[in-house]
Amino acid sequence: MTSHAAFVGGFVLAASVALGAQSPPPVNGVNGTVALEGTTKKVYAALNVVIVQTIDGVEHVIHYTKDLLVHGGKGAGVDALQGLEEGSTVVVHYTVTGAEDTALEIDRVGDQGLKKTEGVIARVDRGRKEITIKFTDGTTETLQLTDRAAAETGSVLNDASTGGAKVVVYYSDEAGHKVAHYFKKIS
Repeated sequence: MTSHAAFVGGFVLAASVALGAQSPPPVNGVNGTVALEGTTKKVYAALNVVIVQTIDGVEHVIHYTKDLLVHGGKGAGVDALQGLEEGSTVVVHYTVTGAEDTALEIDRVGDQGLKKTEGVIARVDRGRKEITIKFTDGTTETLQLTDRAAAETGSVLNDASTGGAKVVVYYSDEAGHKVAHYFKKIS
């Protein structure tokens, strides 16, 4: 019986190690959606892949599905990627599954996409999903946060309680209201 128990125990241990190896690695201690800012290098529509290069020169291969949400593109869904020229600034919101990065949303930044502004976080209302930014001239503005922006920026939002953090906010104008899709701490 002892050898049989050792065999079963070894099998269970091997199976749990194999399953553990299939779990996605934590990214900066966080699992879930991650945002990546960079420029597009190439879109391979037949492969459902976009290559994005970050400011430090690293190229990321990001897969996408037909239900990809694209803000600031020409058209809707994955068709919006067709107008995305090489060198376009984008923010890719993706998840990591195994060794594959899969885009959930791509935000185009610039003239045809999201606008950006800089300021200091003055107030965060997590219940209402709002962020108030104070500008250098002393004025403030409150922007609505998308669900994804609110979920991805926990550490930046936490800095608001320690005297504010200087941020750049990428937003769209939706029905006369500014909606923040992504923001990052810059100092």
